[in-house]
Amino acid sequence: MRGLTARIFPPAFWAALLAGAALPFALAPFDYWLLAPASAGALLWVLNRALPHSTAMLGWWYGVGKYAAGVSWIYVSIHDYGHATPALAGFLVLLFVAGLALFSSLQGWVYGRWLRTARPLADGFAFAATWTLTEWLLTWVLTGFPWLFIGYAHIDDPLGALAPVGGVLLVGFASVFSVAFVVAVLETIGWRKRLVGVTLALLPWLVAWPLQSKQWVETGDSGRVALVQSNIGQDIKWRMDSIGMILDRHRRLTAGHWDNDLVIWPEAAITIFQRQAVDYLAEMDRRARAGGATLILGVPAYEISPGAPASDGVFRNTAVALGNGEGRYVKQRLVPFGEYVPLAGLLRGVIEFFNLPMSRTEPGPENQPLLRAGPWGVAMAICYEIVYPDLVRRSAREADVLVTISNDSWFGNSTGPLQHVQMARMRARENGRWVLRATNNGVTAIIDAHGTVRAELPQFETGVLEGHFTAMNGTTPFGRYGHLPLLVGLALILAGTLVRVVSLRPFFRRT
Repeated sequence: MRGLTARIFPPAFWAALLAGAALPFALAPFDYWLLAPASAGALLWVLNRALPHSTAMLGWWYGVGKYAAGVSWIYVSIHDYGHATPALAGFLVLLFVAGLALFSSLQGWVYGRWLRTARPLADGFAFAATWTLTEWLLTWVLTGFPWLFIGYAHIDDPLGALAPVGGVLLVGFASVFSVAFVVAVLETIGWRKRLVGVTLALLPWLVAWPLQSKQWVETGDSGRVALVQSNIGQDIKWRMDSIGMILDRHRRLTAGHWDNDLVIWPEAAITIFQRQAVDYLAEMDRRARAGGATLILGVPAYEISPGAPASDGVFRNTAVALGNGEGRYVKQRLVPFGEYVPLAGLLRGVIEFFNLPMSRTEPGPENQPLLRAGPWGVAMAICYEIVYPDLVRRSAREADVLVTISNDSWFGNSTGPLQHVQMARMRARENGRWVLRATNNGVTAIIDAHGTVRAELPQFETGVLEGHFTAMNGTTPFGRYGHLPLLVGLALILAGTLVRVVSLRPFFRRT
């Protein structure tokens, strides 16, 4: 039996699985950042010792380990709030993990089958490039799921200084590039090649170190903000008999804070449609104007085209600015299975989670105007949108401050909300903008332009976080060019590697 198990699941598969499972522990809330390069280096070590036909499967096992350890919090939303049985919820999570792991499988296949030359220094470039391009694919394929990127582990170390230059993908590339050449040094014979490997391994750190003190943007006016954390339990949030309590709680929590420049309520702070809340919103508008404040809040909308029946309306997840501000933002990137259901005809009715009204939400258009809050332009990101670097970048470069509102109570006391706020911190550092984050039950936080949390409220507590923020002027290199320079560089690396592999094929044969 032991021999059969070893043939079906050889030690290399277990090594890849464990290496993948280690990566999430480099991220929030654990923050053992050295596990990030160690995880990538272990995968490279395993791939370099595998036959080409097995590298896709090794990559897949790595992805299974990474996503099973890092996004299993999805089980909470499906089981606890979708009321699926443990078996069904577990099956759906496994299906999700197995699907996401296909991206790592693609990376393993491309590197092992097409780019690996058995020359460690050349292979270090190829591995780092394929890793980063795989993360880039995760930002847009099938609307994307840009979670667990390796660069987030380095937000507080010197490599984090590369974020304003090339975003989280450049930070991640630097991490993988560095460890790839550590592996190359271990695999190389000859002191000259080892010296080159050591130099290349240190290069990202030597480039990033002086950038830590670089100021890419300029400071502007300061303002005061009050962030409301209403702490409404997800099990009662959408019940009809909770509407009055929810409206009253937000009214009472905000009562003593209208003297701030900005007051921010979380995503879907009120749980009736905007057209049903006209009187309530008018009251909040008057109170905000009386205090000289701008109120930004999340509110669902149900929109019906003129002449169309009420049943043909569409749901929107929106944010509006009231009082000393104006504007409306409609969420563009929707959460799969939360705000829309892929294969809806098959899945609706399977569990209650897929039947929620907000799981039929329609996205908003691109290039929406900024919200106005007094003298400031505000770039909005609703919940899940904050994890998309390019989406945030496009609006942030014209904004004075970033505001993100969220309802992470879908994920309970899991790692999901803490990973989420870490990604918000990276958006702040990439764009050189303060991020003001209001959530239903945490993590509500004020994050400065360097990605440092200046103040936060404990999770699962009702309260208001008051503090100062600074409007920022100017644009970081990432804000101006995005990932384009990095992607061009990676394409050149892969093209050069592929040409080298093709030219060497007469001299060696893969088996």
